[in-house]
Amino acid sequence: MDVFHVTDLNGNKLTDESVISYIEQSLETTYPDKSLGFNGLTALELTGTDRVGLLSEVFAVLAELQCNVVDAKVWTHNGRIASLIYVKDCNSGSPIEDSRQIDRIEARLRNVLRGDNDIRSARTSVSMAVTHTERRLHQMMSADCDYEQKSDLQCWTDSPVVNVQNWTERGYSVVNVQCEDRPKLLFDVVCTLTDMEYVVFHASINTTGDKAYLEFYIRHTDGTPISLEPERHRLIQCLQAAIERRASEGIRLELCTSDRQGLLTDVTRTFRENGLNVTRAEISTAMGVAMNVFHVTDATRNLADPKSIESVRQKIGLGNLKVKELPFRHSQMAERQDEHEIGVGGAVLLSLGSLVRKNLYNLGLIKSYS
Repeated sequence: MDVFHVTDLNGNKLTDESVISYIEQSLETTYPDKSLGFNGLTALELTGTDRVGLLSEVFAVLAELQCNVVDAKVWTHNGRIASLIYVKDCNSGSPIEDSRQIDRIEARLRNVLRGDNDIRSARTSVSMAVTHTERRLHQMMSADCDYEQKSDLQCWTDSPVVNVQNWTERGYSVVNVQCEDRPKLLFDVVCTLTDMEYVVFHASINTTGDKAYLEFYIRHTDGTPISLEPERHRLIQCLQAAIERRASEGIRLELCTSDRQGLLTDVTRTFRENGLNVTRAEISTAMGVAMNVFHVTDATRNLADPKSIESVRQKIGLGNLKVKELPFRHSQMAERQDEHEIGVGGAVLLSLGSLVRKNLYNLGLIKSYS
């Protein structure tokens, strides 16, 4: 039996019956719809060396090639970038299926990603397949070996602490993680363990204030624990990277405006011209309205100059582009409250048995959950 103690994003008790009902239905669904609204779109997968203005160049090429960006997610980590972009043809509104057009898109984007000094080869691919976007981004960055080397421009002041030891008597490898708590932390860790072909048998998750403590008892799919030091070291690196990828630092800017062709090109070019670097982005459109989130820093990944932010807002529109939050390291003291006031924290103990295995199966992370 698995027990989850959950709150909303503000640390409050769940009271919305529609949310509770949605959670229950999702957990009970054996074959959920994995399309997430991406049917009828062409998926572009991009990985390469990150640099200031790269996203602006990517969106400019797509606009020139008559590709309308409907949805996208962009992550950066350790000097690398991975993006999953869903597009359709600007004229027909249909997915892009012409092989010659696909070849042109791939070639142009590959040239942009390579730039002048790409230390590793850039990769582009086009797919009609539907996948879980965030899980796929983890896979892309892991395949790009973003976990191997820290970037000179990226210094994590509070890196996750990961330890892996063997419990010889029981035949388990025990993984301990200590890091800042945040939404989707458990998802990121479990996806990584699963994609590395480990099976989670038991786990305990504790949150206290803004800290999270996770412990997993794992084995290989053949039932054996970790036996080699290089494998243990790689697991530690991969888990640290998985936690850091989504925690991109930067000021959060939210754009809500009428969608139009070339909007992303104009917005990201304005960022570039004002010395802002996009460290993470979430692009979405619905009913003709663009709802985009950008995390931005200066060119050296430090806190962006408020004057630059205000200049960008003036050019894009004060009512359209809003500053929602400062980077965590600059705002955590202002936001922190006593645990007894907010009523969150405490311990969440669970055994990741049938329920979690079932949900991993629903996400396509495992082949069976019996």
